[in-house]
Amino acid sequence: MTYVEYKQLNPFQRFAHNFKKFILNIPHALAKFFKAIGHAIVSFFTGIGKGFKNYGVTFVKGDWATKLSYLIFGIGDIHKGKYYKGILFFLTEVLYALYMIFFGWTYLQKFTTLGTVATTQDFNELGMPVTVYGDNSMLILLYSVLSIVITILVFAVYIANIKDAYRHQVMRAEGEKPTSLKHDVKEFLDGKYHITLLSFPTLMIGIFNIMPMIFMILIAFTNYDQQHLPPGTLFTWVGFDNFSSLFNFVDSATKATTFIELTKWTLIWAVVATFTNYILGMVVALMINKKGIKFKALWRTLFVIAIAVPQFVSLLLMNQMLQTNGAINIVLSYFNGGVNPEIQFLNSTTLMARLTVIIVNLWVGIPYTILSMSGILMNIPEDLYESARIDGAGPVKTFTKITLPYMIFVTTPQLITQFVGNINNFNVIYLLTGGGPSTEQFYQAGRTDILVTWLFNLTMGSQDYGLAAAIGILVFIVCATLSLLIYNNSKSMKDEEAFS
Repeated sequence: MTYVEYKQLNPFQRFAHNFKKFILNIPHALAKFFKAIGHAIVSFFTGIGKGFKNYGVTFVKGDWATKLSYLIFGIGDIHKGKYYKGILFFLTEVLYALYMIFFGWTYLQKFTTLGTVATTQDFNELGMPVTVYGDNSMLILLYSVLSIVITILVFAVYIANIKDAYRHQVMRAEGEKPTSLKHDVKEFLDGKYHITLLSFPTLMIGIFNIMPMIFMILIAFTNYDQQHLPPGTLFTWVGFDNFSSLFNFVDSATKATTFIELTKWTLIWAVVATFTNYILGMVVALMINKKGIKFKALWRTLFVIAIAVPQFVSLLLMNQMLQTNGAINIVLSYFNGGVNPEIQFLNSTTLMARLTVIIVNLWVGIPYTILSMSGILMNIPEDLYESARIDGAGPVKTFTKITLPYMIFVTTPQLITQFVGNINNFNVIYLLTGGGPSTEQFYQAGRTDILVTWLFNLTMGSQDYGLAAAIGILVFIVCATLSLLIYNNSKSMKDEEAFS
């Protein structure tokens, strides 16, 4: 289709054309995505190869102190006069050795089996029953992960120690002296202040985000469930069994059916919840910002107040109002001759419950969209609208040609964030319906459950931690893939200066 033909289409035809183009572009985008992953893997191993090469070259060219730094951290720095840094390197090695000897290796050597000695019941010399505790698979896995992470960090210090020793060797050969402690401290408070400022947050991210994520990923490859709860019983590695059970309609049909059906509903829910909030929020924001509308500040304040009420409070209140004897049924009884219709909004049929969830989500979601849209609308250049009016464009034409493209361009990252947030929108589902209506066709899930609430049920209800971890990994893969595909193919990414 040529540009002229495209311009002659009406807005609905253009939307259909662009949507079709987007769908047809998905295979190409996926191929590009996996190609980028392949390039990243190649670059990673190429970097490792270069690292080994530099490792050998540095050893060949290094003096005796640099060579000794390959075994004893900090010797090269101490020999070149960089005493404080050499001592820190040496202390790192000593502390790591003590940690591994007295603690880390005890757990790390059992990492492949996650323990072999089970907890048993025995009798003491008085004939009283006592518990003889064996290995604890949970602690073995946890402390093994900690030891592996510490080992990787110490290895990075080891490489830095070698590079630093060789760098100071080259500096001495060129007649330069190593910098003093005072100079380095001043540098970290000036030229390298970004490193100083970001060190603590990075450390906290590593401790509270990265390490738990590694632990969760490893749990997905174990049989950690209600029958294998430490310290009473051991759990062990089962490979990809948890993942395969989600797609195996022969040996685990209920789990596979639950996963497929909830994945469909999760994606439908995320799409509908995102775009209804977005479109309706945009419409209300346009109404408030329209010229001639009075009390604009009042309307914005009312929506801010709606946001100020904690979301869980609103949802729990709506849950009570939607019960068979709740406020909504009582109000409807006035139109039904005083007879309570007892409509079961949340637990009757799947369609009714899901529609109710979507409608209530509008109440808690639209105010956020209105506020962000209001700010964007006030920043659209007025010259664009004046030019459109001069050219004879009406309100619909102005909206489809100026307002909508501008807002989509600016809010694409926000849309992606909202979409991923709705995939993981635990509050609305759990606090409103609790996953109901219940069904025996699903494994530990109800008809309105999404993947994240199912994961919660598996963890807190049946204690099927391995399966829950596998679902968490798959949710992450879906969110990451969709986010990257949509953002990398959006105009916000490809043409940053489009509306500048």
